[in-house]
Amino acid sequence: MQVRVGIVIAIASGVVAAAMAIMLVPAIPTQDYSLNVDALKDEQSLFTDVRVVLSNTGRLTLTNVVVDFGGGQTESVGTMEAGTKRTVSPPEGAQLESVTVTADPDIRKVQQYRTPIKLPGMIGS
Repeated sequence: MQVRVGIVIAIASGVVAAAMAIMLVPAIPTQDYSLNVDALKDEQSLFTDVRVVLSNTGRLTLTNVVVDFGGGQTESVGTMEAGTKRTVSPPEGAQLESVTVTADPDIRKVQQYRTPIKLPGMIGS
């Protein structure tokens, strides 16, 4: 009886270890240079909340990170270490259709602004 309990515990431990490995492996960066851009435009009844979240998802540091909001309006973010996030907001009067982010070495991302889903009963719906 004790042998069966030991086998069941060993199998359960193996299943838990395998599940943890499956969840953690995608979080390990696979590229040296990678940048994720999330442009969000949340229109409320009285105002519009707009932000751009930059995430360095690569293994190495990105340099010369620049956000171009269009119409000649840019913001220099500078350097982003691996795993860091930065949030920037467009200046007043910026066009809110897309944002272009460039970084060294050779990264250029063009991202359309996304609008969150409005649910009945939620603030701003």
